[in-house]
Parts: sequence; structure tokens; C-alpha cells
Amino acid sequence: MEKIINSYECMFIINAANGDDAAKATAEKFTETIKANAEIVEVAEWGRRRLAYPINDENEGYYMLYTFKSEGEFPAELQRLANIDENVVRCMILKLDYDATEYAAKKAAAAAEAAAKAAEAAAAAAEAAEAPAVEAEPAADAE
Repeated sequence: MEKIINSYECMFIINAANGDDAAKATAEKFTETIKANAEIVEVAEWGRRRLAYPINDENEGYYMLYTFKSEGEFPAELQRLANIDENVVRCMILKLDYDATEYAAKKAAAAAEAAAKAAEAAAAAAEAAEAPAVEAEPAADAE
């Protein structure tokens, strides 16, 4: 029987009270866990941010967002590991309705197109700045 691979998105809020180095070490641990059991599509390190409300008397957390593809059993195991780790303040895993790989490719293509348009606009602006100004010819006096 063929194994079903789904796309998932996982947000970790890691305790930032111990410093960014400790938070990055925890994030790296979960990155390696996900790499070992799934195909990582995208990792977004949002860094230290203010929480919407205090959690365990903390006002800041270190945010990590993972997009990955795996079999259905792995997200439950990842949630279990996050619940065990004392440095993880919150963890939320969502199953995506779309294929994460295709979405990432579309997003990258759109970003490349926007960058190309911005480069063209910058080149046109530089060209316009370098062009000599055209002076108006003096009007001939009518007698």
C-alpha cells in the first residue's frame, strides 16, 4: 500500500528568557528532528518577538516556522517531543490543504518576477538621471 505524504506547517514559540543562543540551539534540535523524519520545504526564523499575551510570566518568545512534507504519524510525534521540551512555550502543527512544494515554487517565481521589475525600474531611473537635460530654445522676438 502506498504511503500518503501530506504537507504540514509547524510554529514553535521557544522561551527567549535564556537568550537567543539557547533558543537557536532548541530550534536547531527540532530542525534536525524534522529533517530526519520529513522533507523540509521551508524554514522561516522569525526571531525574538513580543507575545500577544504573557505566557508563564514571559512577554517575549523566539518564533520558528517550519513547512514540511511527511507521513501522517510524524506530526503527532513532533507535537509529543515539543510538549516534553521545557524550552518550547507553544507548538502548533497544521495540515495544509495544498502541496507546500508547489506553493513555495510559485512564491519564489513571484518574488523573482518582482525583483526583475524592480531592477528594470531602477535601471530606467538611473538612465533618466544620467540623460542630459534638454534646454528650451529661446523664443524669437516677433517684430
